[in-house]
Amino acid sequence: MVSAEVTPFPQPATLQPDMSNRHVAVRLDGVLKRFGDAIALHKISLMIEEGEFITLLGPSGCGKTTLLNLMAGFAGADGGEIFIDGDLVTDTPPWQREIGIVFQNYALFPHMTVEKNVGYGLRMRGVPKAEIAERVEQALALVKLAGYGHRKPRELSGGQQQRVALARALVIRPKVLLLDEPFSALDKNLRLSMQVELKAIQRKLGVTTVFVTHDQGEALSMSDRVVVMSAGHVRQIGTPDEIYRRPQDPFVAGFVGDVNILPGRYTGRDGAAMLELGGSVLRLPAERVHATIGEHLDVFVRPENIQLAALGPQSLLSATVIAHVFQGDHVDVHLDVPALGSATLFARQSGLHALTRWPVGSLVGINVDDEGVCAFSAADRDTRA
Repeated sequence: MVSAEVTPFPQPATLQPDMSNRHVAVRLDGVLKRFGDAIALHKISLMIEEGEFITLLGPSGCGKTTLLNLMAGFAGADGGEIFIDGDLVTDTPPWQREIGIVFQNYALFPHMTVEKNVGYGLRMRGVPKAEIAERVEQALALVKLAGYGHRKPRELSGGQQQRVALARALVIRPKVLLLDEPFSALDKNLRLSMQVELKAIQRKLGVTTVFVTHDQGEALSMSDRVVVMSAGHVRQIGTPDEIYRRPQDPFVAGFVGDVNILPGRYTGRDGAAMLELGGSVLRLPAERVHATIGEHLDVFVRPENIQLAALGPQSLLSATVIAHVFQGDHVDVHLDVPALGSATLFARQSGLHALTRWPVGSLVGINVDDEGVCAFSAADRDTRA
């Protein structure tokens, strides 16, 4: 373990620092990027606080890696400005931006030892040999690879190679750490382990981090804030809880996490919004209904917010169980709801009791915990793209 005296970054005061007292580490003002006639990034503006862990989340081709490359200086912007630590770097070459970067494919030099790979950036900066040796040793200890310095990359596992790439990025003491889908090549258990280790290192060092992924679970579990992107646009920026529970448009609601999309209609307000759903009325806080009274709706309901019970007068809807999907720690119960026409939905039930309590073919009552519900005008369906 690296001692406090040789830690490359100042220790944050708490595990979750108050970002309001920190200055902006990265600022993007109206950043535009074209590839030929196609616009890859549509005037993106974003501020990232010092010490923040922020994730760019979106499907393949949404522009998240392009945005990361512009921050790194690997591609040039066609408009707008990029600032790092208050300095305008829009036209500054990568090696002068004081950034560290970890690639999806590790990008290690196969002919170099681990210590030579980690120390490469320091040698290019003309750091004295003795200091290089000390800092490389510290960085390898930080990523739990002490004693691996004389090995070649081919002698390491995928997870160990990724640790080497992380040590190489951190050893230069960057102002900003950029990571482009760094764990996508790892198996699930190792990926989860690396997520925990990376977040612990980031919190310990307090380094501003921008992480690119298409994995929603990765984004929700690691980030201080998430930037959801689609087709070169930023759709929403918020904490993981805000993104998951309070999506601001149909794309975010449908892309982040599992969700049922049910047909409904906005029938009125009496303080709360009243939604007609299969002949029954569902009441929601008005701020979660993004439509005008009278419009047809797409109602987004998280599966964990669907409650099953014996059918009775208090049931919102009736349904027939059509399938179970066993997921280890929970069971997804798939339901046919005649009142919703062709729409089917699924309820997430913890434990195995759902397999016997709600057998296939049984009639059940449905109620909805409105905490996991939001609604958008059906006319906005094309914004899910």
